[in-house]
Amino acid sequence: MKIEVQKLNLNDIDLTLSSRFEEGFLSLKDLPSPSLFKDMTKAVKRIALALKRDEKIVIIGDYDVDGVISTTIFKSFFDSIGANVDWLVPNRFNDGYGLSVNIIPRIKEYDLAITVDNGISSVEASMLCRELDIELIITDHHLVGQTLPLAYAIVNPKQPDCPFPYSNICGAQVIWYLMNALKNELGLNVDMREYLGLVSIAIIADMMPLKHINRAMVIYGLKELFNSTIPAILVFKENIKKSSFSADDIGFFIAPILNSAGRLQDASVAIEFLLSQNISVARENFSYISELNSKRKNIEQELTSQALLMANPKDSVLLINGNGWHEGVIGIVCARVSREFRKPCIILTDSHENGVLKGSGRSFSQCDLHRLTSRCKEHLLKFGGHKSAIGLSLKKENLEFLRLALLLSHQEEESVSEPIVDDILGEISLEMIDFRLIQLLKIYEPYGMSNSRAKFITRGVMIEEICVMGKDGEHRKFTFKKDNINQVGVLFRSFAPYDKGSCVDVIYTLSENFFNGKTTIQMMIEEILL
Repeated sequence: MKIEVQKLNLNDIDLTLSSRFEEGFLSLKDLPSPSLFKDMTKAVKRIALALKRDEKIVIIGDYDVDGVISTTIFKSFFDSIGANVDWLVPNRFNDGYGLSVNIIPRIKEYDLAITVDNGISSVEASMLCRELDIELIITDHHLVGQTLPLAYAIVNPKQPDCPFPYSNICGAQVIWYLMNALKNELGLNVDMREYLGLVSIAIIADMMPLKHINRAMVIYGLKELFNSTIPAILVFKENIKKSSFSADDIGFFIAPILNSAGRLQDASVAIEFLLSQNISVARENFSYISELNSKRKNIEQELTSQALLMANPKDSVLLINGNGWHEGVIGIVCARVSREFRKPCIILTDSHENGVLKGSGRSFSQCDLHRLTSRCKEHLLKFGGHKSAIGLSLKKENLEFLRLALLLSHQEEESVSEPIVDDILGEISLEMIDFRLIQLLKIYEPYGMSNSRAKFITRGVMIEEICVMGKDGEHRKFTFKKDNINQVGVLFRSFAPYDKGSCVDVIYTLSENFFNGKTTIQMMIEEILL
């Protein structure tokens, strides 16, 4: 495969990366006022009234990291001001998503229910709340449907008439803003910056664009995390054994552990861990969810292997139905399959309801999977999500109809997955890989959604050494050579055969490797082109 990209020097790289930030680098002083959210003032005054009247308040969260963090922030804030609120988070397998009709019997004794990271699609459940005289405040960040739920107030930046200038924020950010406005309404002296460590976890885990206020909140939040005295965060710090937290620490270590509770059992386990009152309890809770995470990894690895074999590489949208696959991990499996084939992917599995399939979808490159799938809604029972990720359910007999409709929708959308060249910043030589380049790349951290880590291609390098790593031999360490310059590269999760002495093109990102007090640069290989 011949990839045509521009050859780069340091100045080219700097200009390309800086062009991602049209507003420049924002800081906390640039954060917009909470009052810019539609219904924010209304929601805050109602919560303040509930506190004054000593009404019974319940928080309704979600089972992903954003929902877990949102619930934790809400509960922690109210605990800090001496106010009593209860919380519940739906069980993925028994209750379904968010404020569903299934959890209404558990909240019927409450005066005020407040959703976090969910609720914007809970039309039927909101009607039941109205019938039971439960006042409802919805805080969410997901796409708004044609019919709004019945609620006293809806705080969601994606409402068309919401003047808040940034719509691509996560549920935990909405809650952080709500608590900020509430403490002002109550005249409290609370430093809301202390919660930004938790907020940064949610921003990264929920794949929010790391630009504008998101970037500012994450940068401050990562520092706040390391200075935090929250027992659960102290336990995370013990386990990463580093001098600071990075976005990668959240994406590859913290977020998967917090997610594993909701994926395999119940997200309340993760919330209880984050709310641990002392370090010994936090360590005990951490041990438990770490075991869940290990179990999740094993299940995920097995299902990914099966899904890769079942995928039809000729289809522009992959639709895979796994018999009896674990509902809690198919989203991760879907993401891995999508990346492997460079196509949007939907994976389904049998649900608890007879004859019904439930599943998750993940997009690839510029494809808007939500818009694409919304054109096929006549074949679905439930559907929701956003551009990059969706959830859905359908009757088993509609599976083939959905597959054909997706292929047609994709063809009409003309959203053919972009080739890998779109991910590559440009071509550089081995000689350019030095600490000057590393320092330049650090300026634009943290990397993540909409600010992807700079990816390069280097052509015509010789494989001088190959070392097999990992307990199952699933990783490779290479030494590449060109023009008398050697460079080490690591390729994870690959059993592909490579020959020593071969001349190849390498696609990779760069990272620093710290070992025995020495810092070196290594190529994190994405693909080797023979």
